[in-house]
Amino acid sequence: MTNRAGGPSRRHPGERADTFGAQGWAALHLFCDLGAGTDDVAAESALARCQADGYEVVTVEVLGHKADLGVLAVGPSFERLRELQSELRRAGCEPRYSYVSATEVSEYAGRVPEEGKKARLHPKLPPEGMPAFCFYPMSRRRRGDDNWYLLPHAERLRMMINHGKVGSAFRGRVVQLVTGSSGLDDWEWGVTLFGATFDDIKSCVYAMRFDEASARYGEFGPFLTGIVRPPAAVFAQARRAQPEPPLVP
Repeated sequence: MTNRAGGPSRRHPGERADTFGAQGWAALHLFCDLGAGTDDVAAESALARCQADGYEVVTVEVLGHKADLGVLAVGPSFERLRELQSELRRAGCEPRYSYVSATEVSEYAGRVPEEGKKARLHPKLPPEGMPAFCFYPMSRRRRGDDNWYLLPHAERLRMMINHGKVGSAFRGRVVQLVTGSSGLDDWEWGVTLFGATFDDIKSCVYAMRFDEASARYGEFGPFLTGIVRPPAAVFAQARRAQPEPPLVP
């Protein structure tokens, strides 16, 4: 490798020569409010059309007051995801939060079998029997002596292997989808967790935060939590939650 002056370029000792994540799918998380003006039929039709186009579409009944509806859509084209976003907005789904990212294979996943790498790039969602849902963005710390990106690759790899061992204790109880967002959104990764129960998700996140890769080098954004349900069930629940119009004498 040479620099613009024609001489050999200098590489940071932690930098990788190969690339990763180049074959991933586009991913869009949308979190919306549903109001009296929401056209449920139009919104459900938009979600169904996206799914019919070959995209993985997950709908979530969000807990708390951050949103009513959560949508995770994953597929080949960012343009198609933008179309879905527009269709939901026209149907009266008012956006509260969103996140843009792409599926990828981590640079630390050298030991992962090929089938496992394919599952990370082109996931089948949602995983069966895991209705508990959680999403949060995260980045690696780059502050003072705790700068992840100034560490040699071998040191980062060691920590990520240990990090994976902690997570493997929850295999069968929690499924994780990590999507890359460097240059796409405010954080570096989006983490989506599907669990058999919310206790499983809570225990998994709690355990992994004690691992060095998270405890020393992790920065975390807002958490959005909900229950994976079909679109019709999410819209029906939102309708039940809305107050009845006053009777006109």
